[in-house]
Amino acid sequence: MKNAMRTWRAYWRLDRSDRWLAIETAAGLAATRIGLRVAGLRRWKALFTRRVVRKVSPAAAEAIVVARRVARIQEAVTRHLTWHASCLERSLVLWWQLNRRGIAAEMRVGARKEAGRFEAHAWVEVGKVVLNDSGEGHLHFAPFDRSILSLET
Repeated sequence: MKNAMRTWRAYWRLDRSDRWLAIETAAGLAATRIGLRVAGLRRWKALFTRRVVRKVSPAAAEAIVVARRVARIQEAVTRHLTWHASCLERSLVLWWQLNRRGIAAEMRVGARKEAGRFEAHAWVEVGKVVLNDSGEGHLHFAPFDRSILSLET
């Protein structure tokens, strides 16, 4: 109960735009969790792409600041979900949120073979800046040649 109260207090200390961003993130993650299972990646990606309205891109320095803020809010929200959001779910939602804000983000997917098993990992980049991968985890995966998710694909 103490944890829940601390979480609510922290939520209400956020400014209004960050509170809205946290709600948008939680709703996006829940919808994406269901959407991927029901529709699959290709159809869910198509739905997300239709829902992105590209605004004028902010300046590069400003875009990175905004992108990091969105990624930080997403990370905080993800810690308090009742389920574990996969890297694919988190990356899809982050890509969607950034592009809605006019930031040209790309979602990358990499693969590797570890102990005889195929493993994949997804992350989001703005320019060459990786936003939602703590540390260098993405470096252990060979990325596919193209962005898996950009407005051009």
